[in-house]
Amino acid sequence: MSAVEAVLLVLAGVGAGLAGSVAGLASLVSYPALLATGLPPVTANVTNTVALVLTSVGSISASRPELTGQGRRLLPLVGAAVLGGSAGAALLLLTPAEAFERVVPVLIGGAALAILLQRPPRELAEEGARAHRRGDPWWLVAGTALVGVYGGYFGAAAGVLLLALFLLGTGEPLPRGNAFKNVTLGAANAVAAVGFVVLSPVAWSAALPLAAGCLVGGRLGPRVVRRAPQGALRRVIALAGLGLAVVLAVDAYR
Repeated sequence: MSAVEAVLLVLAGVGAGLAGSVAGLASLVSYPALLATGLPPVTANVTNTVALVLTSVGSISASRPELTGQGRRLLPLVGAAVLGGSAGAALLLLTPAEAFERVVPVLIGGAALAILLQRPPRELAEEGARAHRRGDPWWLVAGTALVGVYGGYFGAAAGVLLLALFLLGTGEPLPRGNAFKNVTLGAANAVAAVGFVVLSPVAWSAALPLAAGCLVGGRLGPRVVRRAPQGALRRVIALAGLGLAVVLAVDAYR
């Protein structure tokens, strides 16, 4: 790993951390950067998962205003995401990921449309206050587990799916829904990363500079979400998700 490649990985990590903590699309930046350094795909995928744990560390540490008092609410969601992610990873060992490729664009496209067509922030704030009083719907934990299975099995844009699920299920505004997404996805990724460190080859010379950038980008993301106009930011996230869905659909159906 040359000094130039290390610097580029740090910069890619900052971009991935921002994309991940804001929209759940970190791998769109980090994975191609690892491939560009000459790593084979499997090693790049493992290294990417390990490095992206620092995105969650950064984003969670910068989301204290949104997460204060939410520990009891988040605990079952985190547990569901970890169990689902573990099940998905085990499923991947038994069936080829290609079997799921035709369904993935539909899932991502549907989640992106759900974010795009979400109600205005004022209505969401009122709904979030009501949801906080009565509790989240029963299906939210089950849905989180299913997205966790998807994330452990295939992984592409799992953050977009979780963000759409939390926005629709909790009625919370984008900053808090995004913080929930970062916590649950971070927990699931951390479990997978531990497994990869123990069982798979990690290119640490690439993982460390990428992780350093991810930490910085992850800390910046929640501040961007907090200050940016929610309507405009939702549209950007949704359009990015739709773009990814189109790219994956072309690859799956050609």
